[in-house]
Amino acid sequence: MSEKIWDVYLIHHSHTDIGYTERQDKITRYHYDFIRQAIELLDLMHQQQKPEYQGFVWQCENFWQVKQFYKFADDELKNKFEAYVKSGEIGLSGNYLNMTDLTLEAAFCDVMKQVEDYGKRIGHTIMAGMSADINGLAWGYPEILHRYGIRYFYTALHPHHGMFPLYKKTCPYYWETESGNRILMWNGDHYHLGNEMFLVPHAGSDYTFHDEYTDGLRNNSVLNKDSDSLEQKELEICTKRIGRYLDNLEQEGYPYDLVPFMVSGAITDNAPPNIEIARRAHKLTELFESRIRFKMVTLEQFFEQVEKRCTNIPTYRGDFTDWWADGVGSTPAATKIYLDAARKYDLCKKLDPDNMVVSNEDMLSAAENLMLYAEHTWGYSSSVSEPWDSMVESLEYKKTAYATNANTAISKGLDDIMADMGEVSIRQDKPQRYIIKNPHNHRLRTSCYLYIEFWEYIDGVCYDASMPIVVTNSKTGEVLKSQVKGIARATQVEVEVDLEAGEMILAELHLANDEELKENTVKNHAHIGADGIEDILQDVRIDEYQIDTEYFTIRLNENKGIESIVWNKDQTELIRSDSELAPFSGVYEITDIDTTPCDVRRRMGRNRKSCATHRYLSKLRNRRIVEDGPVYSAIELDYELMGTGIYTIFLKAYAELPKLEFNVRIHKSSRWEPENLYIALPFTAGNDNSFYVNKTGCIIRPGIDQLPGTCQDFYLIQNTMAWNSGDKTIALVTKDAPLIALGDLQPRRIVLCNQADEKRNRDQVFSWPMNNFWETNFKVSLGGFYEFRYTLMVEEKCAVADVFEKCESENEGILTGYAE
Repeated sequence: MSEKIWDVYLIHHSHTDIGYTERQDKITRYHYDFIRQAIELLDLMHQQQKPEYQGFVWQCENFWQVKQFYKFADDELKNKFEAYVKSGEIGLSGNYLNMTDLTLEAAFCDVMKQVEDYGKRIGHTIMAGMSADINGLAWGYPEILHRYGIRYFYTALHPHHGMFPLYKKTCPYYWETESGNRILMWNGDHYHLGNEMFLVPHAGSDYTFHDEYTDGLRNNSVLNKDSDSLEQKELEICTKRIGRYLDNLEQEGYPYDLVPFMVSGAITDNAPPNIEIARRAHKLTELFESRIRFKMVTLEQFFEQVEKRCTNIPTYRGDFTDWWADGVGSTPAATKIYLDAARKYDLCKKLDPDNMVVSNEDMLSAAENLMLYAEHTWGYSSSVSEPWDSMVESLEYKKTAYATNANTAISKGLDDIMADMGEVSIRQDKPQRYIIKNPHNHRLRTSCYLYIEFWEYIDGVCYDASMPIVVTNSKTGEVLKSQVKGIARATQVEVEVDLEAGEMILAELHLANDEELKENTVKNHAHIGADGIEDILQDVRIDEYQIDTEYFTIRLNENKGIESIVWNKDQTELIRSDSELAPFSGVYEITDIDTTPCDVRRRMGRNRKSCATHRYLSKLRNRRIVEDGPVYSAIELDYELMGTGIYTIFLKAYAELPKLEFNVRIHKSSRWEPENLYIALPFTAGNDNSFYVNKTGCIIRPGIDQLPGTCQDFYLIQNTMAWNSGDKTIALVTKDAPLIALGDLQPRRIVLCNQADEKRNRDQVFSWPMNNFWETNFKVSLGGFYEFRYTLMVEEKCAVADVFEKCESENEGILTGYAE
């Protein structure tokens, strides 16, 4: 070792998994108690004045832990907690939880406002945050953190099936937001590396290290000695490993004389505090004769040293793309419930920004449940190895409950807002009047839904869906184009509307009279015979081979299904010429279990598949026109696909709206083997197009607007992807399946982002609604019935950001309800 004097900073925290090691409600109490234990240890340190325990410091990993503490603690404990925060012996983190990119911007902002307000209330501004275990954060994340006062952020990754950004670890950098703000980051090593260094007595491990101690640690032949010899063995391992680690940093040209390690009180997630870390820090400083000084610190104290002592810190812009985003694919049904709640949360914020109807407390309750579902823990640690285990099932249903509870709470809030605007409940003699509201801040031309209950009478007649109706604007008398469809307990009336920002109209419907029916009863149909069969070629076609609308021409064939979608305004093809797969056709992958269900998954690595993976493409079986009316025509395409009992595309083509809707309906079988199910999205705006997606608080170009060294194979998006070429943008809204994949799906060596990969940016795109390949805590069974909904839109001469705003509005929709 050189003559450099090193400062090794130990950041002692408990990594928060909401689940994984225990049921979620138990974890809540654990983290309250861990803070209580830390307070008691600090009390003990100050009371006994034992020198070996001086300098003990506890770092709260996230603000959620602090909230749990305040729920359970009495006033005396709260006062002690706040005193230790101010003395610098307990650190606060400005991050809420360890999140995935499901995080809804509006909910994240609301909980971050709590963080900011709490710091102000106790007189200690919260400026630092951290995440552990997760492998990425959306580019909008630092913008939101900065907005609420966070200036420093530490990422302690877990590179299992993931990897560090910047092609290296243990280094500072500035993460510049899209608007030009900056957060000082520390690109940290594995969040249990300090434990692997044996910096924590009785909490050492061997996970990323491979040295002469590895075999003995993994077969437990080293740590089962008597306590005295165990202490000496731990110190031996510690001094060897820390010495080698620092030597290696110097050999790699590491320019600094400080290095941090995250440490846990026990070698587990959700670990309690351990005051023995302070004793070991003193002992190690003594053993290294102060050439290496060990000190426990808070995040704020560590970053204070970084700012003082680290120079020439580089700046990077772009998305920190998450390698662990794919957990949502193992719970597609629950994720759909979450996304519906997220849409409603946004709507409540738009309609009731000052909480005049829905209280701030109720909104925060819904926001917390949204955050808890979007948090990174996706199940119990033995979900794959023992999928029948009671704890596995318990954690699965409790995880789903976060999405369900958020949906229930925010649905009530939206109902209250709608009632305030004039929505009423059903009554026996209710009139067929409806409110129709555009909740968005720009004009929206689209369609919405009104419902006639199955028991209703209209104009004194017991109604059924075969009776023609007319929908009118009550104020102007304008007839609104509509189309009816019988559904399970009602008739669904789809109405075409064109509403200004915030506009609300009152609509009513009645049975069509003779005059209104005239155009439907007297028509010459030269292409329709007495048998009712339409098989004569027309200029405007709606049949199993072609559907013509004002904006699109869709051609189908008996082999692929959809073979062409032409944008009529300039006659351009919207489907890639190099794609062998039809839009929304399915791709199914399954890998045989040749060892154990866990090991076969582990060996897949970052590919999420292997060379032994079997891949199957869907095969068209039948197609048929199922609806045809003044608003839209619909065709069903039935496919055969391995792993499914049903794979159907329901395509709705609107006669006079520039959008197409695709509903993919699947009955998925249950398998223990690792699986992936993809849906092809081979769209293009031209050979020179750029591909965009929206993530939490940002819009990025995959392969380009990313930190170097990040994942560019798959992305967890908010709701929209878009292909832009000059003045034209092809946008696809995904309501239910937010995970997408780029590339040809083949197993291969992983290519990391170099911030200029235009080839990857223009690669083929797949929706990735289902997978179960993770070897620990993914839900292993994908069996069940699912519907994944997509809307294709085309915008001309419209900025990309404005297209995404329109798509968000289309995704959230027009609000309707019964009126007096």
